[in-house]
Amino acid sequence: MEIKVLGTGCAKCKTVEKTAHEAVKEMGVQAKVEKVEDMLKIMQYGVMRTPALVINEKVVLSGKVPSKKEIIELITKNQ
Repeated sequence: MEIKVLGTGCAKCKTVEKTAHEAVKEMGVQAKVEKVEDMLKIMQYGVMRTPALVINEKVVLSGKVPSKKEIIELITKNQ
């Protein structure tokens, strides 16, 4: 599984990245969590607001900071 956090490096984006790592660890799933800060790459996903969360190349959340519970639900739903 591949999880990407899209964002320019703001505090909210860093929070989402940290929470995604915590969710993966808590779930015990094999996943690579990657931070994408390159605006051209972010635009390729069609994301207008960051932070955004991409699971297996599918944008599942954009423009908000999800809780760990929300990220766990998104991972479960998009495995």
